[in-house]
Amino acid sequence: MTCSLVTGGAGFIGSHVADELAGMGHEVHVVDDLTGGFRDNVPGAAKFHEGSVSDPEFVARLFARFRFDYIFHLAAYAAEGLSHFIRRFNYVNNVVGSVNLIDAAVNGGVRCFVFTSSIAAYGEAPLPMTEEMTPRPVDPYGIAKYAVELDLKAARELFGLEFIVFRPHNVYGERQNIGDRYRNVIGIFMNQILQGRPMTIFGDGEQTRAFTHIRDVAPVIARSVSVPEARNQVFNVGADVPYSVNRLAQHVARAMGVEPKVVHLPARHEVVDAYSSHEKARRLLGYEAKVDLEAGLGAMASWVRGHGARKSKPFADIEISRALPSSWLEED
Repeated sequence: MTCSLVTGGAGFIGSHVADELAGMGHEVHVVDDLTGGFRDNVPGAAKFHEGSVSDPEFVARLFARFRFDYIFHLAAYAAEGLSHFIRRFNYVNNVVGSVNLIDAAVNGGVRCFVFTSSIAAYGEAPLPMTEEMTPRPVDPYGIAKYAVELDLKAARELFGLEFIVFRPHNVYGERQNIGDRYRNVIGIFMNQILQGRPMTIFGDGEQTRAFTHIRDVAPVIARSVSVPEARNQVFNVGADVPYSVNRLAQHVARAMGVEPKVVHLPARHEVVDAYSSHEKARRLLGYEAKVDLEAGLGAMASWVRGHGARKSKPFADIEISRALPSSWLEED
């Protein structure tokens, strides 16, 4: 039986990828330290190992016990804006943890390493962003993701480790941690609405993103290892239609069945417009985004109402407080 390791498999995207792999008949092992994920997200068919990929001894013990055919590396702390203020934490979790896995993959004879990078790797770039562009990330999170992409290419050249890189963007849907105030704007909006609070938008709200439902991302990531043409390639994956954050807030309020109430906060340092082309994924992987924003928000809103609001806590170990948005320090 094919044996696959999913890191971050108690989290949002990772748990859905683990579901897909289990449905494909893989023996699935999930690793997660539960700092941002939840034990009940792990598929019942998967074997769960609690621990951090940033701990090399934990990774070594895991690979000593099991022989994995594929690694699907989704464990990360994916907060672009906050990454400026938690630089050490960002690089330890998103670079060092990834390198621990790459080392283990090379030594363990893994057949393919599937890495979930991010559209943040591009930074400010002409639109729509394409895989042929040279990434120029502008925040530590994007820098970390691109660094791992480069390390995978180096490992391929010297050791023959095959890889597939995905750059998803603004993924939302069921199982997302809506209690995280630093990332995933749709989850933040829905959590605020459940608490009877206005939705908060940084700046004028005219920044644009394309918002991608999880059902359009997890299956293509899971199936990619069965497509020989996908090996050693980078793919954008996500929705094609961009929306301003202002317009998004209107759609989220409608999905939650409330009148939109918005408060604008001072602008933060971020890329203004970010959305990508998916032509390469369509051509090589047969990718097609099928869930439009209205349907995706409706599905997520139904799940959110069933689970209720989650308390949002300030990040405990801010390394740089200068220029930190004041709203990120407030207690709920």
